[in-house]
Amino acid sequence: MRADRLVAVLLLMQARGRVTAAELAEELEVSLATARRDLEALSAAGVPVYPQPGRGGGWSLLGGARTDLSGLTANEAQALFLLAGPAAAVAPEVRSALRKLVRALPQTFRADAEAAADAVVIDPARWGARDDGERPELVRILQDATVRRRKVGLVYEDRTRERTHRLVDPWGLVDKDEVWYLVAGTERGQRTFRVDRIIEAEVTELAFERPAGFELSEAWGQVVAEVERHRSLLSATVLIAERFLPVLRDHFGRHCQVEGPAADGRAKVRVAAPNALMIAQQLAGWGALVEVVEPASVRAELVRIGTELVARNSP
Repeated sequence: MRADRLVAVLLLMQARGRVTAAELAEELEVSLATARRDLEALSAAGVPVYPQPGRGGGWSLLGGARTDLSGLTANEAQALFLLAGPAAAVAPEVRSALRKLVRALPQTFRADAEAAADAVVIDPARWGARDDGERPELVRILQDATVRRRKVGLVYEDRTRERTHRLVDPWGLVDKDEVWYLVAGTERGQRTFRVDRIIEAEVTELAFERPAGFELSEAWGQVVAEVERHRSLLSATVLIAERFLPVLRDHFGRHCQVEGPAADGRAKVRVAAPNALMIAQQLAGWGALVEVVEPASVRAELVRIGTELVARNSP
């Protein structure tokens, strides 16, 4: 994982004072080109590393070898931790590396670096539609408020298009399959907001403190568990040719589990959704490619949908 390597590169430079791309490639078991790209990525992120040409050259932290990272400014440390922090949610070794790095930072801005490291979580597992747009500018604004611990005034539009005004404590951001969510504290407790439903966001100068012991990755795990519980209230057993399994998996995401082969050679699969109608709606387009074994409620919904389609579209 690249973020893990970037932290490792910085720790090696701190320990050795000067390293070459070849030494990094050997130490991290990557190609020479990858090591060079990692060094350039650190420099582009604002971390004060620079190359020294000629015999005995290499890459160094600004100021040379030292036992701490006092060459980093507060903004530079935040840039590094924002770069590596998201990976910590899915790679425990990255979180461990970040904690070691925090201890090497000057005391004056350790808190800001820790806040940046836990400001964003990456959750690659999809639910619903995928948003292939670029990272919204609003994400950068909310991320900055999260790191600086500043309350944000939101104009939020819910799924019914009703707009409300809220003052929230931005505890962290989550990128779930390129759809962004804000986990925030409100007067009614923890709430989750889709960033693409935020109409306006104004960062205030009102400070807030995160709850003691709050971990963004754990909080997001609880959100996911609750959403998935509601999304999988009913399951159905279906039969489908094995060659179509990848498409069915993409259709239902984590709510698709293969149980094994059926007697006729097709695959036996369990799919889930909040109710029978929603399962039937997702399966109706498959036509005869899918056979629903049970429950009867899903079969009944498919019959009803098919009857409506025939009545509406027959010449």
